[in-house]
Amino acid sequence: MLVLMSAAHSARRRDGAATREAILAAAVVEFTEHGYARAGVRQIAERAGVTAMMVNRYFGSKEGLFAQAVDRAFGPPTVVGDELPPSAHSIARTLAERTAPDAERLDPFLLLLRSAADPVAADIVRQGVETHVGARLAGLLDGPDADVRAQLGLALVAGTWLLRSVVGTTALGAADNERLAALLADMLRPVTREAGTAPTPGTDG
Repeated sequence: MLVLMSAAHSARRRDGAATREAILAAAVVEFTEHGYARAGVRQIAERAGVTAMMVNRYFGSKEGLFAQAVDRAFGPPTVVGDELPPSAHSIARTLAERTAPDAERLDPFLLLLRSAADPVAADIVRQGVETHVGARLAGLLDGPDADVRAQLGLALVAGTWLLRSVVGTTALGAADNERLAALLADMLRPVTREAGTAPTPGTDG
């Protein structure tokens, strides 16, 4: 009897985990495609094959679900990896390749772009950026002002992605990946402070 009860409990836990995962995966897609304001709990539920009540049961609210979706989207490395020390050229090369016209879209940036206009969503996105990619890059940097330098680096990453992949400006869209990577690396070296990079005025380095 105990064996049967344990098996049933394990099955319920597995089913619960699978349901939660299906909802979260659907939420990432909906929030990425439509942004926070336009993505509805009912649409997310339909995509996940559950009821809206189930969404609220697992995540409490749309806001809570969005926070989990942001963590899911920004958690894995995309452009900034875990290389120590961080290489400006490695980041730049990855950015050039990931923003090329024929590259797959960068979901975290689309989620950010389409949700940032909503004050509630913007605060959650800010926390997601700072907690994940911002903290990861800052933690890899030596020297003063690591948080500021990391976020300046992310501003360059996000701006390049926006103009090249979303707006599609002519020069960036047509740029050779290797040449673009070289130019981006030159701009990122003050952030990574690699050997040969001049110290920022007013610092000790």
